[in-house]
Amino acid sequence: METQNEITNTESETQTGNRYEELQRMVAGMASDFEKFYRDGNKAAGTRVRNAMQELKAFAQTVRNEVTSLKNAAASK
Repeated sequence: METQNEITNTESETQTGNRYEELQRMVAGMASDFEKFYRDGNKAAGTRVRNAMQELKAFAQTVRNEVTSLKNAAASK
């Protein structure tokens, strides 16, 4: 029988892996547009870079909020 802490740890570990993989996918997806903008001067690629960076910023804020929630939940137990 699993305890609540074991279930929470398992969920947290799964979420950690998923979030990290999602971050890696987001960054990897930007690589070609970064190259096109900085190397070739492609202005449309620069727009895509800016949009992708905005999405990354929103993702980072979501992760920060999750970390805070998990930290506070663990502290209250």
